Amino acid sequence: MKLERMTFNMFGVNTYILWDETSAECAIIDPGMMSHFEEDRLSQFIESKGLKPTLLINTHMHVDHVAGDMYVAEKYGLPVIGCEDDAFLGERISQQVKMFGLPVNVNDIKIAQMVKHGDVLRLGDEEIKVLQVPGHSPGSIVLYCEASKLLVSGDALFSGGIGRTDLPGGDYSTLINAIKTQILSLPEDVVVYPGHGPETTVGDERRYNSFLR
Repeated sequence: MKLERMTFNMFGVNTYILWDETSAECAIIDPGMMSHFEEDRLSQFIESKGLKPTLLINTHMHVDHVAGDMYVAEKYGLPVIGCEDDAFLGERISQQVKMFGLPVNVNDIKIAQMVKHGDVLRLGDEEIKVLQVPGHSPGSIVLYCEASKLLVSGDALFSGGIGRTDLPGGDYSTLINAIKTQILSLPEDVVVYPGHGPETTVGDERRYNSFLR
């Protein structure tokens, strides 16, 4: 499995393109584009690699991570995939725009394909396991590719940090418990690709993340 990180919008969201080299099928994870320039950058990369988008996945439904959903959904004919527990946030995207004072128009988003803990998505010959890690939002999920030893963690876990828990539906103790049981239980050489900032590993976060001691 190959992965490309693109950082978009004023929040510095990491949008990931994950693809299977054999089939050239790709997943677009957390499309955060908020301008035509950013949309073009995403599409140009996909076209330059000859990739075929087959999955549009949101780790959670905060506006900075879903701003490009409708562009991707319409351009590539893909349903929005997310956790049902975050559906209410998708239906309040316009409220989130106002709350953060964003100079953009982003419509409310309806999750078309609901996933839950334990579900498996396929990308070519590889499986993407869905693990629920609530606390940053009620329906936060992480995406684990066991064969490739990589995890896309959204805003649950960062290098040396964790997601904020002061937004609607957030809860600190829930997040800490979920990270410890669902992420830190994975092999320590699994590479973690977060929603903001640089990648890390499960082992490094287990040893050095002060929030998780």
